[in-house]
Amino acid sequence: MGFQAVSAAAGRVLSRTSRYMSCILSPQQYIMTEDDWNVILGRIEAGKCTPFLGAGVNYGILPLGSQIAQEWALEFGFPLNSSGDLATVAQFLAVKHNDPVFPKDKILERFAKEKAADFSKRDERLDCLRALAELPLPVYLTTNYDRLMVEALRHNEKKPCHEVCRWHKGLRFLPTVFGSRYTPDKDNPVVFHLHGSDEHVESLVLTEDDYLDFLVNISRNGKLLPPRIQEALTSASLLFVGYRLRDVDFRVIYRGLVQSMEGSQRRLSVTVQMTPPDDHVGDPNDAERFLTDYFKELKVAVYWGTAAQFAEDLRNRWRAFRKDRGHGE
Repeated sequence: MGFQAVSAAAGRVLSRTSRYMSCILSPQQYIMTEDDWNVILGRIEAGKCTPFLGAGVNYGILPLGSQIAQEWALEFGFPLNSSGDLATVAQFLAVKHNDPVFPKDKILERFAKEKAADFSKRDERLDCLRALAELPLPVYLTTNYDRLMVEALRHNEKKPCHEVCRWHKGLRFLPTVFGSRYTPDKDNPVVFHLHGSDEHVESLVLTEDDYLDFLVNISRNGKLLPPRIQEALTSASLLFVGYRLRDVDFRVIYRGLVQSMEGSQRRLSVTVQMTPPDDHVGDPNDAERFLTDYFKELKVAVYWGTAAQFAEDLRNRWRAFRKDRGHGE
């Protein structure tokens, strides 16, 4: 897909959202059903399910992007109304200081101020990561910069590796786990950071320019995603946990990557959404119906609830599924 196609796709993301917001909502909804659960659990058992983690999985552990954006907007005098949009405020900081890495340094400094998570202690904030770490899956994808998923897997007695997407030329010399004989499996999974890792500040996708560059470069050069990661995107069901529809991370990933694959080959995928949506205006039922219809067109089933609620439901269903299959608890 060339640059013109990428630009057109980006335009469709915004225009389609606007069109849906103004349309009469259909009563037909695509909410996650028992049949959907059975499909997902079977895919998990076969290792054909890929968790896709957004910032919401770290709720209460790390500050959300909107919180950081508002802090920066106040500190640096952001002049526009979109003070809760992290990519926009980060772009402002990069321009103001004539340094595209400045906001990346700032966000890592902000995260470093938070108390480190401890998986050896009981902490409900970590339940979602713990539940996902229990699953026998070879690949985890994330747009988060932190390595909490890696820590959760290690605490579950697995030996994970983690890898960074080389979305610009400056990252091509980073060492890679895929250069060896390493093949991810359920005991030795890989956590792939699509939008960078806190280990490499230059790898972070943060500003508006970063998101555009990421999408253009990925679209121009399919080799930027290792074959095993492409397979995890195209040949597995995806579990989007920790995203909201308005999150630029979700829209860029889903429109730019997932929907580029052949539609007839797309597996059932699931997104976890808050009910009622936490950014709704007016009747929350209208907002919920809108989101359900939106994801229906994307061929994504909706699980209404928090990431923590989904994790508890997933853990209970997975253990019952294994017990029914004669694997015990």
